[in-house]
Amino acid sequence: MSFSRGNILLLDSVDSTNNYAMAMMQKGDINLIKPVFALEQTHGKGRRGKHWKSNKGSNIMLSIPVQIQWLAVSQQFQLSVAVALACRDLFSKYVLANIFIKWPNDLFINDRKAGGILIENIIKGTLWQWTIIGIGLNINQEEFEEFNLKATSLKLETGKNSDVLNLAEELVSLVLKRIEELKSGNFETMLAEYNHHLFARNKTVRLKKGSIVFQTNILGVSPSGQLITKDALERRFDFDEVEFKGVV
Repeated sequence: MSFSRGNILLLDSVDSTNNYAMAMMQKGDINLIKPVFALEQTHGKGRRGKHWKSNKGSNIMLSIPVQIQWLAVSQQFQLSVAVALACRDLFSKYVLANIFIKWPNDLFINDRKAGGILIENIIKGTLWQWTIIGIGLNINQEEFEEFNLKATSLKLETGKNSDVLNLAEELVSLVLKRIEELKSGNFETMLAEYNHHLFARNKTVRLKKGSIVFQTNILGVSPSGQLITKDALERRFDFDEVEFKGVV
C-alpha cells in the first residue's frame, strides 16, 4: 500500500526504500520520481551488505533520488559530506550536544549509533546520472537487538516521542538545502564542518585491516574521503579498507 504526503511517497512495507527508488528511476518518468519513506523495511540495506533493522513505524527509513550530473564521479564523497551534515542538522534541532559523524557513513550521539547513510548511484560512462540517498535514523525506538546494543535514538536522548513523518519531511528539505550549498561551490567549508564533528577526532582508536588490529590517532578525513590517521607514520585509508573497533 502506498500514498503520498506532500512530495514524499509513503509505503506501509517494502523490502528496501533504495530498491523501490531505483525501480522508479528505471521506469524513466522523471515526474513520478520522489522521496520514498517506509514504515517497515523487510530487507533494509547498510554498507558491507549489513541488514538495517527497525521497529515498524518507529524510525526514519527514507530514500531520496536526486539528479547529480553537475558533480563528477570522482567527487562522490562530496555528496556524502552534504548528506551527513544534513542528518546532523536534523538531530541538532532536538539534541543540544555531542552529535557526531562517524566516518564514513554513520551518525552518532555521544558514543552510540543513531543512524546510517547508504548512497547508491547510477553512472553511465563518466557521467553521474542519478543518486539514491538512503537514510535510516533512529527516532522512537527504545530497544535494539543484541548485536546492535550500542545504539541510541532521538527518544532515548530526549525522553520524547516524535512524529517520524514530520521529521522525514524536514530531513528531505535539509538534504536538498545542503546539496544546493554543495552545488554553490562550498565544499571546502562543508568539509571543515564535517571534520569538526568527526567522531573520535584527535583520539586514539583501534582499527582492523585484514586480520591486523592496531592503534592509531584519527586526524580527519581528506577531500577525497580517505580517513587520515597518525601513529609512527601518517596513514590514509579508503572506504571499507579498515574497520573501526573502538576508542582506546
